[in-house]
Amino acid sequence: MKYSMPVSKTDAYGKTTLSISRKHAVKVCRAINRKKLDVAKDLLSNLIAMKRDLRGKYYTKAAKEILKTVKDVEHNAKQKNLDLENLLVYASANKGVTQYRLRRKSKHGKKMKITNIQIILRGKNGGGKEVRKGSDKK
Repeated sequence: MKYSMPVSKTDAYGKTTLSISRKHAVKVCRAINRKKLDVAKDLLSNLIAMKRDLRGKYYTKAAKEILKTVKDVEHNAKQKNLDLENLLVYASANKGVTQYRLRRKSKHGKKMKITNIQIILRGKNGGGKEVRKGSDKK
């Protein structure tokens, strides 16, 4: 699985497969996308503690799992000696593989909720597309 945006060696990144609702994960990822790392972590912890909501819902299970992934990627950033105060969170959630829960023949298998989560921590002025200078063709 590729990352949703190009990553460089100066970024901290991680991806995981979680057993959470994709619809809920997308809403939580959109809420924390392009926010500073500490602001995103505060938002996720407030969702878990039910102090803050997203349009009337808390999405606690999705927030718990995404917070774990954000903390893992934060440790990757510490290992790379990145400045944690200036990092922005880029998060995305996509559909995972389809798995069936085994049941007896009469019950048939039920689809399990599987979601792929990608988190990238990037500096404010780092990353993005490189601007290429015009060529010398005539």
